[in-house]
Amino acid sequence: MNLKAEFLENQKTKVEEIEMVLKEYLPEEEGHQKIIMEAMGYSLLAGGKRLRPMLMKEVWQLFSEGKESPEEKKALHAFMAAQEMIHTYSLVHDDLPAMDNDEYRRGRKTTHVVFGEDMGILAGDALLNFAFETAVRAFSYAPSRWHEIADAFQVLGKKAGIYGMIGGQVIDVKETGHAISGEILDTIYELKTAALIESSMMIGAILGGAGANDVNRVEQIAKNVGIAFQIQDDILDVTGTASTLGKPIHSDEKNKKTTYVTLYGIENAKKTVEERTQKAIAILKELPGEHEYLEQLLIQLIYREK
Repeated sequence: MNLKAEFLENQKTKVEEIEMVLKEYLPEEEGHQKIIMEAMGYSLLAGGKRLRPMLMKEVWQLFSEGKESPEEKKALHAFMAAQEMIHTYSLVHDDLPAMDNDEYRRGRKTTHVVFGEDMGILAGDALLNFAFETAVRAFSYAPSRWHEIADAFQVLGKKAGIYGMIGGQVIDVKETGHAISGEILDTIYELKTAALIESSMMIGAILGGAGANDVNRVEQIAKNVGIAFQIQDDILDVTGTASTLGKPIHSDEKNKKTTYVTLYGIENAKKTVEERTQKAIAILKELPGEHEYLEQLLIQLIYREK
């Protein structure tokens, strides 16, 4: 087996492990309100790269290798599940008629199309709320690490809120339909996309016992990765196919959104992806420990074709 095949097989195993964690934390489908649990499960288990929980775990291993306990691993799993619930809720709401109005996500019907717009809204709300119900369980799993868990909890909330993802979404919605500056576009990407990647990697570092300086380095790595990831998404929206991506193409054009491709052209967009990736890798190499797999993972995720 060559190195690329070995890497992809390793990644497949990691995704399968994350799927098991997500299933463990989903609520039982029961009671008069069980339709909302069904919608939550449909949304959360729709597949995908599982980028955020994977990055969280890889960074955690970078700082905790040889020191982690079963209790600390359970605390990590709670945050991994919570982070993916937050990411999934954002996708469910992004797909709604009032937002991007998309009918397909990851190759199948979006949540609001299957369950109705009302349940689509409520499923997103439920996933966001349940994410914090899930993350708070970490305190009971590893009570001796309460300080790190509290710090991680603060990051989880801030990066998902008005100073993070929601803030970016607000600017994105407000500015859709007319031309915007590169400064505003960068702000949207830093908040709407990069913030949850920052959250994932920072939480992994915090729970792994990283010091403040290393957590700051991890945040900078994640910011560059997040922006590169979003610009690559812009490129794929123009160059990809619906069957490969599992969602409609040219959706940015349909929604009259300014992107890196529309603002700077596709070649400059590709150049910025390269520059941001190299910045992230350079900072990663400053961190302690063995990070060859993490470096490969970042490159593979940024330069994805779907």
